[in-house]
Amino acid sequence: QVQLVDSGGDSVQPGGSLRLSCTYSGDILSIQVMGWLRQGPGEQRETVATITSGDFTNYVDSVKGRSTMSTDNAKNTVNLQMNSLRPEDTAVYFCAASTTYNAVVTGTPRYWGQGTQVTVSS
Repeated sequence: QVQLVDSGGDSVQPGGSLRLSCTYSGDILSIQVMGWLRQGPGEQRETVATITSGDFTNYVDSVKGRSTMSTDNAKNTVNLQMNSLRPEDTAVYFCAASTTYNAVVTGTPRYWGQGTQVTVSS
């Protein structure tokens, strides 16, 4: 089993920045891919960013160039730095982990965090 705890969500103005963190614990050696998914009001769930065990990252086009996903193994965290935030980034963001890349990108990861709210509004 793997436990994920999300944090860092907040209300910010357009153009602002946030750093989302996901603290992981448990049988993390079984995990090959971690990601951040989001679901905005009335929208479908979307995979925003992924990182593999080899530190290969990938981003959805809407956040590419504005976001950076990284791992801090010393702190057992996976982070998502988001800059130049837009109102359309408003969503609940979930940390996710799974043994396969496909599970994360299709929004069906084995493990989920509890979610953290990001609101971008003036």
